[in-house]
Amino acid sequence: MTVRVVLGVSGGIAAYKVCELLRRFTESGHDVTVVPTASALEFVGAPTWSALSGKPVATEVWTRVHEVPHVRIGQSADVVVVAPATADLLAKAAHGLADDLLTNTLLTARCPVVFAPAMHTEMWEHPATQANVATLRRRGAVVLEPADGRLTGADTGKGRLPDPAEIFELVLGVLDRGADASQDLAGRKVVVSAGGTREYLDPVRFLGNRSSGLQGYALARAAASRGAHVTLVSANVTLPDPAGVSVVRVETTQQLRDAVVAATATADAVVMAAAPADFRPTAVSDAKIKKADDGSAPAIELEQNPDILAEISHDRAREDAVIVGFAAETGDATGSVLELGRAKLARKACDLLVVNDVSGGAVFGSADNEAVVLAADGAAVEVPRGSKTALAHVIWDEVLRRFAD
Repeated sequence: MTVRVVLGVSGGIAAYKVCELLRRFTESGHDVTVVPTASALEFVGAPTWSALSGKPVATEVWTRVHEVPHVRIGQSADVVVVAPATADLLAKAAHGLADDLLTNTLLTARCPVVFAPAMHTEMWEHPATQANVATLRRRGAVVLEPADGRLTGADTGKGRLPDPAEIFELVLGVLDRGADASQDLAGRKVVVSAGGTREYLDPVRFLGNRSSGLQGYALARAAASRGAHVTLVSANVTLPDPAGVSVVRVETTQQLRDAVVAATATADAVVMAAAPADFRPTAVSDAKIKKADDGSAPAIELEQNPDILAEISHDRAREDAVIVGFAAETGDATGSVLELGRAKLARKACDLLVVNDVSGGAVFGSADNEAVVLAADGAAVEVPRGSKTALAHVIWDEVLRRFAD
């Protein structure tokens, strides 16, 4: 099925990055109509947009007026994506102004609308911009949080356009949800952990695990697409930052614990998708440990790391917060995967536990996942094998049900 995408481009210097976003849509087989503003063409010209989309572009309602483009483009779209969305464009959209083809299209669109803001930090933080963003989100639009990083000139801060690849993935998630693509997490603050921690033996060696961070990043991306303010605590993950998400990077389990505990103080939900190392060396060598001439191996003494999930579940910063844990199990002589999962759910005292059967290394590094979501009230939701994004949305659905309770 061909998806009709309207790609609106407003007049910010980040417009050049949107060529990559356009390419991703077209190479995925989507039908893309680019609608730039007049100022956007000062940064990237019409021939570029036409060549990449395979269609002519226009900025004014007077072009091919017999086709009534100011109405038809929005009416026929499956999704509208505006990138970059400048402060001026957000203000016009929030107030219903329609002085060019893009703003007219926004008024006629009845499909999901995604804004990817990009501007200087001061402009993003200005009360007028924040009020406009709140208005658009209240109406159901997806307005991403801009990324932190280098801006125009030597400036750095919040206001950078999110990675085009991540905007693309988020839009695909919005399209997959279709009629269910609501902003049901709007106004909620959520914390997600992802990846695997490292416990250093010496300056070059560490104890670690095989967690890729893909599921945690899918959870963060899904929450952002549903309107949440997302803090992602990322342990040794090399993936691009999810669009609209604040990322805190850590390495060790203690660092992960400190970052998660700090972020949970005001969180409505915490999803611990990271795989913390259970043990760490009691001592870390300042120099690289050398091989012994006699072939012997050094003895490494280990001690337990903090149990982050149990800590934030038992000592909750907010009594009404929903806490979700993950259990990667293989089953053994003491019980099956689900039996071990239920025991862990009771021991950790979290509200939900996502149980993965990782026998044979399944799940790690894969784009797909399957799981059973166990609840403290005895409920169990089986999620068949599918994308990690699909599982992420099921988890957020279950979290929302606990909010309602």
